[in-house]
This record gives sequence, structure tokens and C-alpha cells, in this order.
Amino acid sequence: MSAIAAIFYREGKLRFTNLGWMFWDLFYPLGYLLVFSVGINYALGSPFQTLDLDYNAFFLAGVLGMASFGIASNTAWGFFFDRDNGIFYEMLIYPLSRAQFLAGKVLFNLLLAVAQAAIAVSLAAALLRVPIRWDLWPVLVVGVVGGTAGWFFFFAIFALKIRRNDVFNTVMSVFYFLLLFASSMFYPLEPLPVWFRTAALSNPITWQVDWLRFSTIGLGDMTQVMLEGLAFALFSLLAFAYAVRCLQQQE
Repeated sequence: MSAIAAIFYREGKLRFTNLGWMFWDLFYPLGYLLVFSVGINYALGSPFQTLDLDYNAFFLAGVLGMASFGIASNTAWGFFFDRDNGIFYEMLIYPLSRAQFLAGKVLFNLLLAVAQAAIAVSLAAALLRVPIRWDLWPVLVVGVVGGTAGWFFFFAIFALKIRRNDVFNTVMSVFYFLLLFASSMFYPLEPLPVWFRTAALSNPITWQVDWLRFSTIGLGDMTQVMLEGLAFALFSLLAFAYAVRCLQQQE
């Protein structure tokens, strides 16, 4: 068995030992849509005046981005937990490179993210009548896979750098609050103040969510979405490179 396959197998075993956890991972985005999105849609209606889109359609990409972010942060927490109980250091003596270790760690969770997105998008179309652009499904898969991987590499840096559990959880909570709410996840940016739009447009969450929104309902400017996709790819590569460096410094 190859090094990456061995790490992939271990991640799968950890997930399948708790079917409740697996069910939650796969279906909680749909819960957000049915509770939060439907409530906002009935209370406030569409955030657009000229487009035939309701809030359910707009927020679908936000839910997918939130799920991607959540899978990545949970995987990074598992990374931190392995280091905290010593299993991580035992795995470092195995015959695999640090890059293979990171790749194997994230690979199973990428497949989980794709399955999660497929369920959420299919049921959003069936239950909420969201007008999905099925022809852009490959573009959506790229956004889900690339987004989950990029956020995992980013969070892995903190899982490797931080020593205390309470500090790690605090940092994750701060990132969750600042990155998710200062983005285009919950609302369109055009009516908001300039300072908020500037902060949101420099936020990688916005880059990913705009890509997911374009690939699910076709909303957005293609040129801007492509530029944001390239920016997120660069963010992911830099995070991966630094995460590998942090791994190499572990003893």
C-alpha cells in the first residue's frame, strides 16, 4: 500500500467508526438551507430586484462554502488531536514524505466534501426549486475540492504551530467569525459600505463562494470569478508550502 493510500485508509476508518458523524458531515448543509435559508427567504425575500432568484438560490453557494470550511477545520482539529496524544509523532517515523502525509490526510475529506456538495445541490434543486446550472457541475467540483484543500492546508499551519488546545480552539473560532461574516457568503456585497466590500473582496472565503455561486446558479461576472479562482489557487499553494515546512520542523 502506498503512503498516501495508507493515510487515506486511516482517515476513512476514523470516519466510518462513527456513522452519526458521517451522517452529520453529509447532510448538515441541507439543514442550513432548510432552516436558515428558507426562514430568511420568507422573511426578507430575494436580495436582488432585477433577477429571478430568491435567497435560497443565493445562499446555496454560501452553504457549500461553509461546509467546505467546516470539513477543513474539523480535519485540522483531528491533526491537532493526533499531535496532542502522540500518534502524530509516531506517524512521522513512517516511510512517507511530509507532502504525502498532508495529501493523504486531506484526500478522504475531499471525497466527503464532493459527496456533501452533490447531496446539498441535488436536494436544493428538488426541494427548494433552486435553478442549478448542471452544465457547470465540473466547475463546481473544482471549487469544492480546491476550497476544502486550501482551507485544510491553511488550518494545518495553526494545528502544527499552536501547542495548547484552548488557544487552537480560540483561533479557529476567531477565523470562523471573521472570515465567514466578512465575505459574500450571506449577502451580496454591492449595497454594503466601501470599507466592508474592500475587506470582503480580499477574503479568500469570498473568492471561493463567488466561484461556487457562479458554478451553481450562474451568478457573477466570469472574468472576476476566474481572477478570484486564481487568487484562491495561489493562496492554497502558499498554505500547502508553508504547512509542509511546518511539518518538516516537527520533532
